[in-house]
Amino acid sequence: MGARTKARKRALDVLFEAEQREVDPVTLLAQRIAEPGTQSALPQYAVDLVEGVVAHSARIDEVISTHAHGWTIERMPAVDRALLRLGTWEILFNDEVPDAVAVDEAVELAKSLSTDDSPTFVNGLLGRIVDLKPTLLA
Repeated sequence: MGARTKARKRALDVLFEAEQREVDPVTLLAQRIAEPGTQSALPQYAVDLVEGVVAHSARIDEVISTHAHGWTIERMPAVDRALLRLGTWEILFNDEVPDAVAVDEAVELAKSLSTDDSPTFVNGLLGRIVDLKPTLLA
């Protein structure tokens, strides 16, 4: 597993846990950095991901809500919600990661961590966001 793949998984863990515990993701992130517990220190890219998702959360959720036909964000499985937020941030706000890589990584995490239908759903929605990227950034 590559370094960025591990960082995405760790960022997903932080976003998921923060939502489940109803705490601020940046506060939880700071706790994980200060006290990593049994896990290794958080990679810098995981920190960048969490901070990026939080900084752009309103726009990310707006984009996801607008293009998730028939689904509200609240109705999505929590893992899918966090994956879509990470993937959307990488697509729209991180020029260092090719869009196809962001989509593929989110789909792979959905395969291993979420429902049987999640990989197709995540792929379809992030693919739509990639297709609309020029209009979403305008």
